[in-house]
Amino acid sequence: MAENEGQIIGRIDELIAEEHELRRSAVGQGLKPEHQARLKELEEHLDQCWDLLRQRRARAEFHQNPNDAQARPIPEVESYYSSSPSFERWMQPDPSTAGR
Repeated sequence: MAENEGQIIGRIDELIAEEHELRRSAVGQGLKPEHQARLKELEEHLDQCWDLLRQRRARAEFHQNPNDAQARPIPEVESYYSSSPSFERWMQPDPSTAGR
């Protein structure tokens, strides 16, 4: 069953909350190896969720069924980000939405 946009955003929020909690727990002492591994997993799953959300929005924009979008394998998603020079620019907050 395809996830809708709200479900994907909810999953992103959950992953971000867990990431923030891990980082908060490491302040002043660093991350334990098992937390480093979990943080890497969280980052990969976040990238995968963001990719799926972008796919859905692109499909909707071009009058295609957003439910046809599928989560791509993590290695595929990660290869996009590692080879894209503009990726870091995409991840920067939009100044026009600051404080919302």
